Amino acid sequence: MDTSQVYFTDMRCKVGESLLVKLERLIHTAGIERIPFKQKYVAIKIHFGEPGNLSFLRPNFAKTVADRIKALGGLPFLTDCNTLYVGRRNNALVHMDAAFENGYSPLSTGCQNIIADGLKGTDDLEVPVPGGVYCKTARIGRAIMDADILISLNHFKGHEMSGFGGAIKNIGMGSGSRAGKMLMHNEGKPEVDQQVCIGCRFCTKFCNQQAILFGENKKARIDPALCVGCGRCMGVCNYHAIANNSGTSGEILNCKMAEYTQAVLAGRPHFHINVVNQVSPYCDCHGENDAAVVPDIGIFASFDPVALDKACIDAVNAAPGIHTSILSEREHTHHDHMTDIHPTTDWRSQISHAEKIRLGHGTYELLTVK
Repeated sequence: MDTSQVYFTDMRCKVGESLLVKLERLIHTAGIERIPFKQKYVAIKIHFGEPGNLSFLRPNFAKTVADRIKALGGLPFLTDCNTLYVGRRNNALVHMDAAFENGYSPLSTGCQNIIADGLKGTDDLEVPVPGGVYCKTARIGRAIMDADILISLNHFKGHEMSGFGGAIKNIGMGSGSRAGKMLMHNEGKPEVDQQVCIGCRFCTKFCNQQAILFGENKKARIDPALCVGCGRCMGVCNYHAIANNSGTSGEILNCKMAEYTQAVLAGRPHFHINVVNQVSPYCDCHGENDAAVVPDIGIFASFDPVALDKACIDAVNAAPGIHTSILSEREHTHHDHMTDIHPTTDWRSQISHAEKIRLGHGTYELLTVK
């Protein structure tokens, strides 16, 4: 079985040496300089964070990566695509405002922000998916496909639909245009448990499709004809009244994300960094963040996004859970933290399908960088 190398550095810093110095040493040791950056456009795929959320990556991490790329002769820019749901990132104008509000500006990172799928999320390219099973083509933000090199800088955390979010989630889902996101989400639709719903209507604030309706009993119901399956309502319901009961839809979403990642990376150099700190149970797309579920672990880097994500999930599952987090409210029956938090998800399908389509390897050699 093939094995990929994943490099790791912990969060400990000696007096006089910052974590950013360790990050630069990590990516140097992991071999980022083997990529021919000179005069090449370099997309640094990142999540700028939804305003109100405080667990997204600090811009300092992006500046360290961008500065290293510029020192190697590259032309970096930070990029993400617009979101499918209601929020502060569903068109390029508010998306840029959100990025600036969260500290991402040319003054703080040393490079420009570009919203890859344009003003309304319609500026995309249809590109082939090598080995695709569910998607033969993928709709990817044009600016991401225009780049010569792709670097992903990812905050590793939990996710209510995919189990966890790392490199595959950031690249696959994050690089899809709004049309691409709809295609990835369209296999399953959430349903409302009428006995649990209290009719608070909070979920309606987050549905961009007006798919959540209310009947005479004042309980929510979801119109499957209008719903695109983004799962946002599941994550924001404080009463756990909304769930996806279609069985395989989450698994298929993970598979499609892997295939979209394949479409983005095929045929060009790429490199990946996962920062495993403030490991929140939900995506950074939320306008809030729950308490971290495990202590901060460190930073991982690899040329293989699959091995990278697998190393991070293994590290999170090996870490002690924080008893003041959501883990204290969950039954510990699955022997891993992410499944305990989101028991209807199966994060393993991300890894297994990515291996199946030869995106990368789920086995890895972990190399520690001091």
